[in-house]
Amino acid sequence: MTIHTSIDPAEVERFSRIAAEWWDPKGKFAPLHKFNPTRLSFIRDQALHRFGRDPAARRPFEGLRLLDIGCGGGLLSEPMSRLGFTVVGVDASERNIGTASAHAAEVGVTVDYRCSTAEALLAAGEAFDVILNMEVIEHVADPGQFLRDCAAMLRPATPEKPGGLMIVATLNRTLKAFALAKVGAEYILRWLPVGTHDWSKFLKPDELRGFLADQPVAVDGPYGVVFDPLSGRWSQSHDAEVNYMMTVARPPASR
Repeated sequence: MTIHTSIDPAEVERFSRIAAEWWDPKGKFAPLHKFNPTRLSFIRDQALHRFGRDPAARRPFEGLRLLDIGCGGGLLSEPMSRLGFTVVGVDASERNIGTASAHAAEVGVTVDYRCSTAEALLAAGEAFDVILNMEVIEHVADPGQFLRDCAAMLRPATPEKPGGLMIVATLNRTLKAFALAKVGAEYILRWLPVGTHDWSKFLKPDELRGFLADQPVAVDGPYGVVFDPLSGRWSQSHDAEVNYMMTVARPPASR
């Protein structure tokens, strides 16, 4: 019997080799550290709106369960825990999980870190209110099945609670993305190690929609994200030609 897996061993090995550098803001993951404030703001705003939580609350997402799939060193898992989510951080690399677990223990943040896969979680019957699928789908072996497996773990809606929400962030397969995110970021500016991305694995927003066309979810976006080289900051934008995010939500419960 063929066992489906989303894991691309070469991608897991590539990120495992630099796992120790996740929390170095000037190291190989410096671009993610700069990207994080914009990602966090988008996630927080979407979840506040989806679940009707108080934006002034210190931990507005108490009682909600979140999966950070492909969590790496935990750059998103930790702030999500601080916002009140019960966080499960999952990565296929044992070294990434080791780095994430050690850092969480060091700073006193509670995250349930696991070396596992989306398909294993789905097979175990796991369900989540929020799933973060951030900069990982372009690194898996079968992006369509991976996205469907993740969507299947979103909690269905009930009369008392809206259905689950997944946020997907990835890179668009455009010439602009090839020039900036591949050639520029890896070979010219050296922001990323050479080989971090394979442009042929970048995904167009319509392809993401197509992967989920037969699933019981509503897909919105793309929401563009751009980098300003003058300020050194990322921000949300109407330009989704390079980096973008999309939301995937379970529909409201039937009345």
